Amino acid sequence: MKTNFLTDLFDLISPRSCPICGERLTASESAICGICHLRMPLTNFANNPYDNPMARLFWGQFPIQKAAAYFYYLPQSDTSRLIYDMKYHHQPDLCENMGCLVAKEVDRHHFFDDIDAIVPMPVTRQRQRQRGYNQSMEIARGISDAVSLPIIHKVIKRIHFDTSQTKMKGWERLENVENVFQLTAPETVKNKHLLLVDDIVTTGATVRACAQELCKADNVQISILSLGFTKK
Repeated sequence: MKTNFLTDLFDLISPRSCPICGERLTASESAICGICHLRMPLTNFANNPYDNPMARLFWGQFPIQKAAAYFYYLPQSDTSRLIYDMKYHHQPDLCENMGCLVAKEVDRHHFFDDIDAIVPMPVTRQRQRQRGYNQSMEIARGISDAVSLPIIHKVIKRIHFDTSQTKMKGWERLENVENVFQLTAPETVKNKHLLLVDDIVTTGATVRACAQELCKADNVQISILSLGFTKK
């Protein structure tokens, strides 16, 4: 009751709005409103996390176990406005709330049962200074809170600033992320099944490069979870 009272009080003082439609959120709505939630173009990849369009991107590239994304990401769509707010409008709470939401959705399919820890996709120090936070880390916090998995965030780092991949073709994305990650604490992740968390997966080039670097540690298995997946 105390939590509900405080939430109601904060909503009265500083009303929260849905980042997609702009309507006021109720006390029970943490990230997006119920109507926008119903309208989300869901992938349903968690129904079959071992074989879906996202998982197939990584077959044969590293020891991939499972992969899922919550919704299909489309440029200039409602979902793109949501991601834009998370990245560029300084909304770490929105990232965390969306992480919690997606975790609860995929947990219904026992997605997290055999995973040991979460690794958020790292960003460069320059990018973190620009945004004030790493959106993947904030998403990971929400997932961690929802399913009680630990976060490992100092095991791998991004060692140089790459240019934006938004308008790049597949082969350009692969070249852009080549050798940009460095495993710094292999002992921390050896013999673990890691959940690599990102906001959007498009060609999978960045996730692939990060996962391959993590797999330089002994006996590492990788699963992937993102908010969005770019529909081809």
